[in-house]
Amino acid sequence: MTEATEAKKAPYVIEWREGFKIGVTQVDQEHRHLFTLVRALNLESVDQTVEELLDYVVTHFSNEQDMMEKSGYPAFEQHLKLHEEFAGQVADFLGSGAEWTEDRVQELRRFLNKWLIGHIMTHDLRFGKWHASQMAQSAITQRVAARPSGFFARLFGGRKHKETA
Repeated sequence: MTEATEAKKAPYVIEWREGFKIGVTQVDQEHRHLFTLVRALNLESVDQTVEELLDYVVTHFSNEQDMMEKSGYPAFEQHLKLHEEFAGQVADFLGSGAEWTEDRVQELRRFLNKWLIGHIMTHDLRFGKWHASQMAQSAITQRVAARPSGFFARLFGGRKHKETA
């Protein structure tokens, strides 16, 4: 076999990297699992793996969208459309009726890896940064709210009473 033939037959695998983290623990864990499922795609178990992958994508998108919506993420609607477009692309690919071959499995793996990395490193990372800023703002608000207030707090600077001996 030539090097070109070997390279073509070698599985297209991208491993999870710490650089893919967006800083939202649940989302990062789910992304890591998606990479594991994509890596597991092979001709022998493609039907079972694709089914598991589709189920998990639905779970992940639902969780991520719920988190975005509940947190008031301003780009939620745009993000939702990206998920819907992805679902349509996957449906088109799977609905073609083409027989599973090693090349077709590799094509699916390439598409999923490319989409995942691009989506995570742009759109999900934006959410991660926004989420972190919201958490930081919430922590500041909580600290401010926890401070004593009112006339005596202003008069004495919010200091605790010191007993004299």
